[in-house]
Order: sequence, then structure tokens, then C-alpha cells
Amino acid sequence: MTIFKNIYKLPPASYLYLKNNQVKTKQYWQIDNFQNINSEKEIIEQIQYLMKDSVRGQLISDQPVGIFLSGGIDSNLVLGLANELGYKQIKTFSVGFDIEPEKFNFDFEMAKKISQKYQTDHHELIISGKDVLQNIEKMIYHLDEPIANASQIATFLLAKLAKQEVSVVLGGDGGDELFGGYPRYFYSRYASQWQLLPEFLRNNYLTNTFLNYLGKYLKKENLARKLNTPTDVERYLLFMSQKDDILEEILNPDYWQRDLTKNFYQEKYFKSYPKNDFEKYFMLTDAETWLVDESLMQTDKLIMAFGLEKRVPILDYRLVELAAKIPSKYKLKGPGKYIFKKAMNKYLPDYILKAPKHGWFSPTAKWLRTDLKDFAYDVLSEDYCSETSDYFNFPNIRKILDGHITKRRYNLNSIWILITFQIWAKHYLKK
Repeated sequence: MTIFKNIYKLPPASYLYLKNNQVKTKQYWQIDNFQNINSEKEIIEQIQYLMKDSVRGQLISDQPVGIFLSGGIDSNLVLGLANELGYKQIKTFSVGFDIEPEKFNFDFEMAKKISQKYQTDHHELIISGKDVLQNIEKMIYHLDEPIANASQIATFLLAKLAKQEVSVVLGGDGGDELFGGYPRYFYSRYASQWQLLPEFLRNNYLTNTFLNYLGKYLKKENLARKLNTPTDVERYLLFMSQKDDILEEILNPDYWQRDLTKNFYQEKYFKSYPKNDFEKYFMLTDAETWLVDESLMQTDKLIMAFGLEKRVPILDYRLVELAAKIPSKYKLKGPGKYIFKKAMNKYLPDYILKAPKHGWFSPTAKWLRTDLKDFAYDVLSEDYCSETSDYFNFPNIRKILDGHITKRRYNLNSIWILITFQIWAKHYLKK
């Protein structure tokens, strides 16, 4: 599906053909083997062989090749393998920000450190709020559809820089979804283990009082409810969807359908699914949804705006098939991606391997209070795009933005989604 009625995308792993004036699609690949491999040694050997073979194949090009480098495991692993395969002084690219570098430039500094270790031809870009203001409309235009991510401007501008040096870049996309790198998988696994306890222990008053206290300490809202949510579409949407209360504030009643997303996911992904290892299924569902329609989609659009090609070695179809056969206990053991890190640790220095999971994020929330403030109020006004005036409750949106600006209420995700949609609508819906 696309956001436009009667316009469709070719489904993943499919081809399209025209026969007798009819357009048809055929799927040429899908995961069809979920049988667990219970030998840690076998899993490690397969990861090692497939990762090296995938990187070797994707480095082949008749155009200059570089690597998008962050401070995380996956892109550094791609660089380590490339180096072992003989690609010395390969061009690498990383992005940082001009505000609170100790908070927002962890990845930037790590990338610099790893580039020095491998003696790459390293290129750095520092982005300011003014850069965002100058490029945001062009960036959203290139997305074609309103895909909202507050860090996407960094991808867009880094691609512009990289295109001056190379025509192809490799990235570390997919490692978290395939091998269990996101915290949501751990929280879900804790919930699954919690639910193995007898019901009388889980649902008594004292237990729930303790969990609510613990939730406040850990800053986890409704911890008791999350731990008791069953392993089905409810659990998945608890982690992956916007919350009902904010949607009710933003959308006009005619456009607010509470169960629309739930019903769609239930029918498409949770009608029948293996219940014995929910977290493995959680990761695979992420790979089919979040990864395809958000992460990879926006990256492809933004870098192709400059004619740059991005390749993703970790998403080689053989690695995807392997990940479907690795039990969650091997992925979610310890601090995360246990089996993946154990298989590839020779390519990762200790300061990368042992670093805590550090999400890559930009200072967009702060820019909304400074360089982007007036722009945000303009874009989120009822007069900005008449075609969206019926959809949203603009007085409430004004209050939400006011709350963020004055630091009474953190609202980055909701605000960025609305800004993206408004700018997109002005480009594509304006009569």
C-alpha cells in the first residue's frame, strides 16, 4: 500500500509482470524455515561465514565505495570486515551536531576513534539547527510519502556529502532487528518470563503496588500493565504505536479510529503466529514492517535524492533466513545481540563491544525551542495547508507545541510527525 488510493508498491521479494493486459505480481522469496538451531557453535560459524561473504560481495562495484560509520556495532563490523578483505583506507562518513556534543555526539566520537584504528579516509559533517531549517522542505519532498523520523535530516545531509566522494555506501542496517539489539525486545522477554509465574502471584495487590513503585523508579509508565500484556498484537503495539491519548488530542473525532491499526496488524501479522518464542516473532515482524516501511524506505529515498546507492550487507537474505532459526535465548542473553557479538567480536574493539546500547538521536527537540521554533508554529497552524484543516485539532496541537517549547511536556515525536505530514501535504495535496 501507499498513502495514495489505488497506487501500490511492489511487495518485498516480488516481481511484476504484464500478461494479457493484466498486471500481476509473484513472490520469489520468503522465509519458510523457522526450525530452531540449538547449537551455539553452529550459529556462530554460520554468522561468521555469511557476514564475511556478504560484505565481500557487496563491496564489488565499478564505482567508488564508502561506509556510513556510526558508533554502534553494526557499521563498525562492516568496516572491520572490509578492512580484513583488503579494502584499506576506505572512505568513511559520519555526522555530528553543533549542540551539546557530550550528549549528542557519542556516535560521532566513536566513529572518529574507529576510523583512526582502521586508518580510513574519514569525512565528518557537523549539522546545526539552521541546516535543518534550510533543508527540511526539500528533504520531505524527496520522501514521496510522510515518513517521520527526527534524525532523518542527518541522513539526507550526510548523503549529500558522501556523493562528492563515492557512488555507493555500505551501512549496518538490520542488525538490531535480526539479532535482538533494541531494548523493546528485552522488555518483551521480561514480560514473557514474568507471565510464566502463577497468576495468583502476578495479579495480587501487593505485587502490582510494588511494580507501580518500581515503574516510577525506572521511569517506566504502567509497568504492571506492560508486564501483564499477552504475547499478541496488544504487546506489539504497546511498543510500536503512538499512544491513544496523544492521538485523541491531535486528530479530529471523524478521523480517529481507535482499533484501525490493531485490526490491520491482527489480520496481517498476528492471525496465526508461533507463540512459543514471541520475541523471535516480534523481531521478524519488525523486519517486515518497521524496517521495510520506515528505516529502509526513508534511507533509500533520502540518499537517492543525490544519486547515491546504499547497500546493507547484514540484510543478505541468507542472514535473514539464519536469524529466523536462532532462538531468542541466544539473541537476548546479556546486554543484547549476544550471539552476533560473540560471532564477530574479533572485528570489534572492546570500547565498541562493551559500550551500552546508545540510541542514535539528534537534538531536534532542542532545535524546536530555538532555530525551528517560529517555523514549527507556522507549519502547525490551520492556515498552513487548507487540505489538512479537517484532519487535525489545531488548538490542541498549539497547546502540545507550547508545552514542548516551555519544557512542560516533552512532545518531539508527535510534533515531528505533524510537521512532516503538513510539509508533505503542502507539496503533494495542494490543489
